[in-house]
Amino acid sequence: MGLIIYLNGEFVDEEEAKVSVFDHGVLYGDGIFEGIRAYNGRVFRLDEHINRLYESAKSILLDIGMTKDEMCEALLETLRTNNLRDAYIRLLVTRGKGDLGLDPRNCGKPTVVIIAAQVQLYPEELYEKGLEVVTVPTRRNVVEGVNPRVKSLN
Repeated sequence: MGLIIYLNGEFVDEEEAKVSVFDHGVLYGDGIFEGIRAYNGRVFRLDEHINRLYESAKSILLDIGMTKDEMCEALLETLRTNNLRDAYIRLLVTRGKGDLGLDPRNCGKPTVVIIAAQVQLYPEELYEKGLEVVTVPTRRNVVEGVNPRVKSLN
């Protein structure tokens, strides 16, 4: 059995965790996320991560459809269900399934996904030998063009 994923209020096996191709997170990057760590059974800065998630949602006018407490409980239950104490947690909220078009009013309820998995650390040899880094001259978005406080899918 693989990971158990939280998907829209249910816990499902990773093989059964499906999101519609008409989900606006898939079609247009219309959603938000958080990447969170758990150490020895404790989620690092959980309140700060959840607050930032809800601030990000507010900034793109996305109603998550859950209270912060409900989101925290869903996240903690995902850890417990997968029997994880040290984990990487990916929390994702999209606008949800809608029409092939940009109008967010045509979307139903948001899609909420919580994935918790064992932390994949780098092989020991990388800590000893290091690794090569490649840089490119391509310039990223200018700071003024994107709000760096919003962890958007776009």
